[in-house]
Amino acid sequence: MKVPLTDFSGVVLVSRGDETLFAEASGYAHIAYGVENTVDTRFAIASGTKGFTALVVVGLVAEGRLELKTPAREVLGADLPLIDDRVTVEHLLTHTSGIGDYCDDENPPETPPGLVTSADYLAALDGYPQQFPPGQRFHYHNGAFAVLSLIAERIAGIPFAELVRTRVTEPAGMTDTAFLRSDALPARTATGYQEDGRTNVFSLPVVGFGDGGIYSSAPDFRKFWPALLDGRIVPREWVERMLHPHADGYGLGFWLPRPGAVHLDGGDHGVTFWSTHVPAAGLTATLISNDHRGGGPLLRQLDEFLTKA
Repeated sequence: MKVPLTDFSGVVLVSRGDETLFAEASGYAHIAYGVENTVDTRFAIASGTKGFTALVVVGLVAEGRLELKTPAREVLGADLPLIDDRVTVEHLLTHTSGIGDYCDDENPPETPPGLVTSADYLAALDGYPQQFPPGQRFHYHNGAFAVLSLIAERIAGIPFAELVRTRVTEPAGMTDTAFLRSDALPARTATGYQEDGRTNVFSLPVVGFGDGGIYSSAPDFRKFWPALLDGRIVPREWVERMLHPHADGYGLGFWLPRPGAVHLDGGDHGVTFWSTHVPAAGLTATLISNDHRGGGPLLRQLDEFLTKA
């Protein structure tokens, strides 16, 4: 396939099993130093992180350490008192909790707080009243997945970043995927750029959490989807449950855009991430970008290609 990467900064990778159909990078990982993006460059993936969070939580459920019907209050104790006592882990996973959101996509904060630790996130999540009764309807929610991270940490007794590493990225062989400090990015990692040319370092949390902010690469997502479906991250019976529609084309942490396809995406200041897998055809398409233009027409082309597969 051919995908023209005009006015695009990032990577597009399309594969069928072990066969690479298209792999190309364009633009700059760091403009000031003239560092070009490569296919192996790491990028922030924003809400793509939510799929990993769901896998950590479901892994704990599969082990019997938690249940989908477990009330969040049972784990949170006196913390976040404005969360309705009826809100369960499943409500949080399916964006049906109705809790107040510290980072509502429809009404984003002007300046996101500088968040580093789980204690920082706990403080940031507090003070937002319940918006509607749990289970009433679907409303895409960032804060719910940050709450899930807190729950997972408390159940496992391990920092959330370590849970993602040991339970998701290592079993999947994703060696380029980790929570990094946005103000201290290592080599081979792209800086995000906003429309006015500034970097996004003051517009994102310093370190991501369960709702977004991990860094990854297109080749790592080529590894991720087969690992997920093969049961290397959570048992296959739980994979099936996670990829079953629960609300508004959403499973447990994953988008289900149409029958036979599973999807993760994310967007933030200077960040665009989009990855779709079609299991029956063995096809994976991933686009990651580090500037304000995002994917644009490229996303439509990739989606049309996968739809016809």
